[in-house]
Amino acid sequence: MKTKLYTSPAIEHQEKIANLPFVENRATADTAQTLRDELLYQRATQAYLWALPLINTLGMQRGSEKAFGEGYHVLPVWKKRLDAQTLVTTPNSDVIYAMSYVDLGKDGPLVFDAPPMLQGILLDFWQRPIPVDGGKFAGDFGFFGPDQGKGGKFLLLPPGYKGDVPGGYYVYRSGTNNVFVFLRAFYADASNLKPTNDLVEQTKIYPLKGEAKAMKFPDASGVPVDMLPISDATAFDQLKKLVDAEGPHLADPDWMGMLAGLGIVKGEPFQLDERTRGILDRAAKSAYKMSRVIAFDEVVSGRSFRMYPDRRWVNPMADATPENPSGKLDLSWRRVDRGGALDVDCRPWFFSNYYSVSPGMLSQIPGKGAFYIIAFTDGDGAPLTGGTSYRLNLPKDVPAANFWSVTLYEAENGSGLANGRPFPSLGSRDNPARNADGSTDLYLGPKAPEGNEKNWLATVPGKGYFAILRLYGPTEPALAKTWKPGDFTIVK
Repeated sequence: MKTKLYTSPAIEHQEKIANLPFVENRATADTAQTLRDELLYQRATQAYLWALPLINTLGMQRGSEKAFGEGYHVLPVWKKRLDAQTLVTTPNSDVIYAMSYVDLGKDGPLVFDAPPMLQGILLDFWQRPIPVDGGKFAGDFGFFGPDQGKGGKFLLLPPGYKGDVPGGYYVYRSGTNNVFVFLRAFYADASNLKPTNDLVEQTKIYPLKGEAKAMKFPDASGVPVDMLPISDATAFDQLKKLVDAEGPHLADPDWMGMLAGLGIVKGEPFQLDERTRGILDRAAKSAYKMSRVIAFDEVVSGRSFRMYPDRRWVNPMADATPENPSGKLDLSWRRVDRGGALDVDCRPWFFSNYYSVSPGMLSQIPGKGAFYIIAFTDGDGAPLTGGTSYRLNLPKDVPAANFWSVTLYEAENGSGLANGRPFPSLGSRDNPARNADGSTDLYLGPKAPEGNEKNWLATVPGKGYFAILRLYGPTEPALAKTWKPGDFTIVK
């Protein structure tokens, strides 16, 4: 008996392409045009997925600069915390954010003058931590950087910089002209954020040489702004601008050739006819959706992301150890167990679910770093849905030296869940009620459970979501995985 093979619209399309007619061993005119269109579509789809870290950064930059202005002297600060009106990938509502984008190719070397008591990262536009002269640090400044939280002057140098390097700076040599500046500050009292904002506004960014513009710190809180990865044909327009600003050091010659196959070449016009733009638009939309499919996988490139064998929580560095805090990956998303080959699925998984990473964030030293794990499903593997009520149990003595929080995110795009509440998060600083055994039950659902309103996170019927548990300053039980959060369980 012949087994019936699984089919789908995609397979039917592939069959159609594979069986297009040739006449006298040559493509017909219709066949040739169909294959050219398919080639452009496939090339653009793969280029989009390969470039997702760039597209993630470019989306943040485009949205930020449209709303708040551009330039090294503009540092938007979410002064009242970041809520769901800011569409950006998995933000944290429990710290004060500030983010900026600078161009060393346009402005030359820049000084980042940071006050004490910050935690931040300096990343190139691939969101790779920028290496620091001396080899001990990469990307981190503040608590996990060479200044150890005391503040200082950080000198950002463009690729291939050959000029003199003055003393008195921590020297960061970027792989791209464009640099993403990401800083966070911690508050002691959510009802009085002024001291924290005042601290952030002591930050200064200015050219190493020449006159400096006065710093601006626009308040980004409550401003509707889309800083998500670009998911239409304008992603390729933004990549063209970046290629023009960066040149060949943006990527290796093979991938620069792939971009050239789309018409993206430094210094050459990128003018698309309506047909071509339509193909690129469909490719970007398809690739974005592909990235969202990859983003919900628990096993990626043959590696399980499950943190615990009996729980559904995941993390791309689930195999991390104190000796290898990023597990089998380096922070350019290359597999150390595969000769440095790029992990072509793990990288889009990460940049669909997060942005920015650094050695300091991944620290395996108890009481340092951060511990992030994601739940996409309940304990039975069913996706979390806004119309269902769940309970999440956190055992006693949550191993966080600083604080912990649970935050909810839109399944559609990873931005904060718009649930009608001020913030889509709940954590230790909200003082949720504890059980008699010291554990904490959080309740998630469309209606507050009677008597447990203080421990409730609102969800929205018809909206899928996922959750991230963050432990700031994770202690030994978290790092050793001896403390385990419960799975989401349905409340009948």
